[in-house]
Amino acid sequence: MIKHKKAQWPWHGLTALVLVGLAISLYMATSMMSYEWRWNRVPQYFAYKAEDVQRAAGNGTVQDIVIAGDNARVTLKDEQGDEQVLDVAKDSLQLSRGDDVAEGDQIGVTRHWAAGPLAWGLWTTLWLSVVSGALGLVIGLFAGLCRLSSNPTLRDLSTVYVELVRGTPLLVQIFIFYFFIGTVLNLSREFAGVAALALFTGAYVAEIVRAGVQSITKGQNEAARSLGLNAGQSMRHVILPQAFKRVLPPLAGQFISLVKDTSLVSVIAITELTKSGREAITTSFSTFEIWFCVAGLYLLINLPLSHLASRLERRLAQSD
Repeated sequence: MIKHKKAQWPWHGLTALVLVGLAISLYMATSMMSYEWRWNRVPQYFAYKAEDVQRAAGNGTVQDIVIAGDNARVTLKDEQGDEQVLDVAKDSLQLSRGDDVAEGDQIGVTRHWAAGPLAWGLWTTLWLSVVSGALGLVIGLFAGLCRLSSNPTLRDLSTVYVELVRGTPLLVQIFIFYFFIGTVLNLSREFAGVAALALFTGAYVAEIVRAGVQSITKGQNEAARSLGLNAGQSMRHVILPQAFKRVLPPLAGQFISLVKDTSLVSVIAITELTKSGREAITTSFSTFEIWFCVAGLYLLINLPLSHLASRLERRLAQSD
């Protein structure tokens, strides 16, 4: 008997209709508030043409001006006969040949592309996530194994660490690290932010590792020991590889949460993505546009991470 597979496209079409309906509802809601969309103001917060002022190094005269396209090459000659050559934008040139100039006078400007606040905020969020995530993984692996240790001191200390971190808000931990520990040890705000995020992530990773190791049947460890492996070799070569396959989904979820948690370090004046968005709103007055862009950038980070974890999970499942 042949079993026919039901068509899925009507359900995908319904999903698209729901999303379109939500978008229309959002647009209508903003129309009721008389909100004017200004998307043209947004690109400059990703990249813009920066201007560097070019000034005369000393008193002298404009000896020569050569125009080449949109640029102008200005040759200045000072009182000692030394020449200074400056390349500036043609439309910014404020002098003519033969004009006298004094030291510090503006000759013109040069323009070049520069990263805007949202681009720098995205970069800050990325390196905060990577550094604190790597440290959190190391801390969590060590703490998780300590939770399973037969040594009561290691087990008790790791339990206190995990319960203390999981039982208090991350925002409070950031304040404690920066204003108390950071003041005592003279730590920078970046170091305090990374340390708070790493320890917070490590506590949750420790529980994920502990649960993953305990999910492996005791027979696996007994079989490894019977083959002559000691406890460390059994854990490294037999238990942890199997546990990794099981803890990959919660680990991916934890690191995705970490990317979003980096927004909290803005309270200690670290200009990551969320703080960059708030600063952009104060000058652009494009509240909804900026926040939609910020949300889109977080999705740009997290969606590939989620997709990569899913693919790795499927490949590991096929290797069994």
